Amino acid sequence: MSEQVKKAVVALKQAVTENPAAARAVFRATTVSDADSLSTDSSIRGFGVRLDEPADLGGTDTGPNPVEAVLAALGSCQAIVYRAYANALGLRIDRVEVEAKGYLDLRGFLGDSKYPAGFDRVTFATRVVSPESPETIRNLSEVVEAHCPVLDILRTPLAVSGSLEHVRSSDARDAA
Repeated sequence: MSEQVKKAVVALKQAVTENPAAARAVFRATTVSDADSLSTDSSIRGFGVRLDEPADLGGTDTGPNPVEAVLAALGSCQAIVYRAYANALGLRIDRVEVEAKGYLDLRGFLGDSKYPAGFDRVTFATRVVSPESPETIRNLSEVVEAHCPVLDILRTPLAVSGSLEHVRSSDARDAA
């Protein structure tokens, strides 16, 4: 597995060096919410992901909620970047665990403009199991924190835009 990761990272780096335009990537997800439920189904590269809200927030608790998914994305990205860089550098990593916590005041979601609707703070703790020296792992941690895409997304303001298309549905009450 580590040789496969190393080859993939080296090949990607070479491709981008030879053709800088190849560095631009677009990631996509399509999400649908049907019927009278807070659950959603997302399609990402053919993978299905169900998100929902816990019952105390009006959902049916059939999956994690979106803010929990953000925390899972951060933990997953951290672990992946640790693995990728460790493999590229020839370091042995036996296990990576990331516990992420997001702090959110629900008053923002509930309409009080004095509070943000999203997280006001995110923390994470990473545990790396490795025979490497503590200094080597600290140095690796600095590299990971500098190059983890999801951590960068959370830390750096970015332009976000959206659009709306309204498609009128036929309503049984209108037909009566």
